[in-house]
Amino acid sequence: MTATLISNIGELVTNSDKDLGIVNDAALVIENGKVIWAGSARSAPSADAKIDADGGCVTPGFVDSHTHLIFAGDRSKDYEARMSGGSYASGGINTTVAAVRNSSDDELRANAKQLVEQASSAGTTTLEIKSGYGLNVETEARVLRIAREFTDETTFLGAHLVPKESADNRNEYIELVKGKMLDACAPHSRWIDVFCDKGAFTVDEAREVLQAGIAKGLKGRIHGNQLGDTGGADLAAELGLASVDHCTHVSDKALEALAAKKVVATLLPGAEFFTRSPYPDARRFLQFGVTVALASDCNPGSSFLTSMPLVMALAIREMHMNPKEALYAATKGGAMALQRDDIGHLIVGSTADLVIWDAPSYLHIPYRMGEIKSRVFIGGDERI
Repeated sequence: MTATLISNIGELVTNSDKDLGIVNDAALVIENGKVIWAGSARSAPSADAKIDADGGCVTPGFVDSHTHLIFAGDRSKDYEARMSGGSYASGGINTTVAAVRNSSDDELRANAKQLVEQASSAGTTTLEIKSGYGLNVETEARVLRIAREFTDETTFLGAHLVPKESADNRNEYIELVKGKMLDACAPHSRWIDVFCDKGAFTVDEAREVLQAGIAKGLKGRIHGNQLGDTGGADLAAELGLASVDHCTHVSDKALEALAAKKVVATLLPGAEFFTRSPYPDARRFLQFGVTVALASDCNPGSSFLTSMPLVMALAIREMHMNPKEALYAATKGGAMALQRDDIGHLIVGSTADLVIWDAPSYLHIPYRMGEIKSRVFIGGDERI
């Protein structure tokens, strides 16, 4: 196989540790989609091909571990109402459900492709995609089949909301999610998720759904504590889930439990931004020893963004993270939320998912909110 040397790197972020494992005046060698050498340019081995980083910064690609990219329709009116003084309501999800059910595969695929390309152009090399806008057996399975065309990190979220037609048959819908819907969706999913919060599912309901999915071989994660301290984070610790996402309202006791069980807390500042909600203080999570991930929560209703540099900037400005912590959370933290040890860092053996930034330091990524030229490589191949 051809080995490629990336030379003239002004600053290389390896993420070999939480201090980012920075190497200045560095080089990197990739072969067969993997990093086979990283270190000082003075010690770089020879290679078959060469890429000049022009003194720029090289970082791992972003790992966006929480998105809802398969959707249809428009919720700009929700945004207008919210920015005019309205409050967030989970019922808005039903608007998107209706649009998705009425969309063809090609329409859903084309919209997702555009969003994935936008995310990639901003440095995202791995992303997770959830269902949850079908809420019936056929559409949930259809959404996940399409999602699999873009990523292996697919998540069954049939328990996103009780759909309108099941409002008077809540228990019947939960049984459907645990039964026929799960059977249809599990072959296309790696994960199972539940929206455990006000207006969605209770802790007991969420436990039932998650345990059913885990019994089918899926790994568990949860939307928790976005709208209140409603027990989702505690359930994540109880079940030892991979991550609890949102965590806007969480107790010290729950943070202690998350740290002890090594559950990643995925913070989603785009959701707070779009809903004018209070931001969680990331400093609390870090002080308790909780691993933090940052993700976009890309969806049409409460976080219509794909840019991880913007997510970083929001987390730094509003969640009290420093730039180093934010970059680590947006790369290695996201990888840990997906229980992946092959991405989110640039050490020997890791997948060659990386970004060459036209800037001298990673600080420019949030400082300029990603408004800098970049070259993105996924598995060693440059994105064109």
